[in-house]
Amino acid sequence: MSTQKHTTVWQGAGRRIHMQEVGTRDGLQAETAFVPTEDKIALVNALSEAGLAKIEVTSFVSPKAIPALRDAEQVLREIRRVPGVVYTALVPNVRGAERAIESKADELNLVMSASESHNLSNLRMTREQSFAGLADVVRAVQGSGVAINVSLSCAFGCPMEGDVPVPVVLDWCRRFVEELGAGGVTLCDTTGMAYPTQVADLTRAFRVHWPERELTLHFHNTRGMGLANVIAAIDAGADRFDASIGGIGGCPYAPGASGNVCTEEIVHALALMGYDTGVDLPRLLDAAGQLPALIGHDVPSQILKAGRRLDLHPRPSDFAEIAQRAAARG
Repeated sequence: MSTQKHTTVWQGAGRRIHMQEVGTRDGLQAETAFVPTEDKIALVNALSEAGLAKIEVTSFVSPKAIPALRDAEQVLREIRRVPGVVYTALVPNVRGAERAIESKADELNLVMSASESHNLSNLRMTREQSFAGLADVVRAVQGSGVAINVSLSCAFGCPMEGDVPVPVVLDWCRRFVEELGAGGVTLCDTTGMAYPTQVADLTRAFRVHWPERELTLHFHNTRGMGLANVIAAIDAGADRFDASIGGIGGCPYAPGASGNVCTEEIVHALALMGYDTGVDLPRLLDAAGQLPALIGHDVPSQILKAGRRLDLHPRPSDFAEIAQRAAARG
């Protein structure tokens, strides 16, 4: 009889999972209240100290388009950088890329959609026009030493078109990797349409084609399947995940829905399963606990509300009497 130990996705056995924080961009850009610059810097610093592998600090879009992130340069320049943490920024065009590089971004995150309808609605361009613009950015930053990641929105479904065919998603991935030379690709579940079987299939398909390329999965918890999708992706070979502190964020095409998967919830679950996320959960929870005051409302995070699994509560004040009465009943 074989004594070989068979591990499953339920037994992390110390496997490294890289947690990448997007709340300071994807989350804060969706807020109506402007978080003061010094508070943004303090939040990024706290996330760095908590051990996140990568932090999407901000977005270099027009301040008129996203006024919540109009302080992008100052935030990226003044954060305290921790060795080993990658500080990335979303950029929409060459000018945004130039601003990000001037502000010392380690990586540029470029975005387009797998869905023509979503790309036109969100970016006001066809997919081919977006791809040409991304190619311009890549050419403009060659030789800068800054890494390039491309995020593909609606990779798991479009709120206007429905399912996006897997061959379409993979062909855009091919163009990112082989034509643009992107160092990493992020498959984004922009409006929370992904489900575990689909996630596993697409993750495996990507890994078959580009086994050495850095792959990130970006899930939203819109329909309550965020953690299940993370586990399905891990089972299929993924080891990098975007998540948002407090679970903040959202999308205008899923009104009223919750935001990105919650960083502290994912870290908590994976730690219980034996995975190594490199994240100091108490420090992360301390940072998340500051969010409601910063943004002016409660956040979706269930861990902030209920505490960690073994955060115990005191017994009732009359517990001794209850026990005595129970014993007396024999």
